[in-house]
Amino acid sequence: MDYYNKVIESVHVRFLKGNNFKIEKPVTVMNYVESENTLILLHHGTLKMGEDQELVNESEVLFIPKGQKTQLTFGSGTKKNELDMEQFGDTKRKYLQSLSFKEIKTTEEDCISLIQFESKVFDVVNFFNSLDIPPFIIRFNDRIATLVEDIIKEIEVNSVGKERSLKAQTEVLVIELLRHILKNRLFTEELSTNSTYFKDPRLIDLFNFIKANIGGDLSNKVLAKVANVSEDYVGQYFKMLTGINPQDYIEYQRMEAAVELLRTSKKSIRDIGKEVGYKDTAYFCRRFKMMYGVPAGKMRRRESLINSQ
Repeated sequence: MDYYNKVIESVHVRFLKGNNFKIEKPVTVMNYVESENTLILLHHGTLKMGEDQELVNESEVLFIPKGQKTQLTFGSGTKKNELDMEQFGDTKRKYLQSLSFKEIKTTEEDCISLIQFESKVFDVVNFFNSLDIPPFIIRFNDRIATLVEDIIKEIEVNSVGKERSLKAQTEVLVIELLRHILKNRLFTEELSTNSTYFKDPRLIDLFNFIKANIGGDLSNKVLAKVANVSEDYVGQYFKMLTGINPQDYIEYQRMEAAVELLRTSKKSIRDIGKEVGYKDTAYFCRRFKMMYGVPAGKMRRRESLINSQ
């Protein structure tokens, strides 16, 4: 128990955004993926996930960890479009329409609430993503469903302490999510491997150095000096503790930084690529699309569209 308390204490949680949607038309997204941890609460209607199209019951919550792909079906009916994530992102308003929480409570139409949050170990490692936890349905947990509703209601008010309240409620939500995983003994192997983040301070030094120098030289030669190990050994050392090799981890962090810049700045794609360590803009664009399924420019337009709703 002390170990898991230490895990929870080390996870930094940040509320990102939330919204409600009415499902206008049924659609299946073959490779649905989110750039942030996402909880989807089904109020009314039909929601299915995975190749087996496992049914999410009303008042249940679907958890999609950041970067994890799944097949997702919104709504029911014999006639529904099948799209990839890029097509869905371009035409989202055709299938999902924003509405208020009050409207959800007065309608029987298919509708969902969606919450997104960030969770990082030592403010560096994306917690759920690093565990490689797949999307899963949270069943028989009214507490989590209620917390999602409370956060959605808080978003729609304009009261003193709103931001503080959202932060606090999101932290409780993540704790309840972890409790649910532990209580139901889900992904126990994945959770146990995460202990490596808390046992070797040299690894934390590497995480912090990578974060602080994301656009600079992050070769194994440089990393070896930071960790005080040999250049030949640093890749093996990093993979032994994290399960991935350092250059893959670095690319992931660079892409994460690029996504943040796409959301928060008006810098060109070229400048963003350079800022996160890519001198070749074409190569940066190819790698970005390979990782997220959409071009960098389209992700920026999609985020702008979502945030304007």
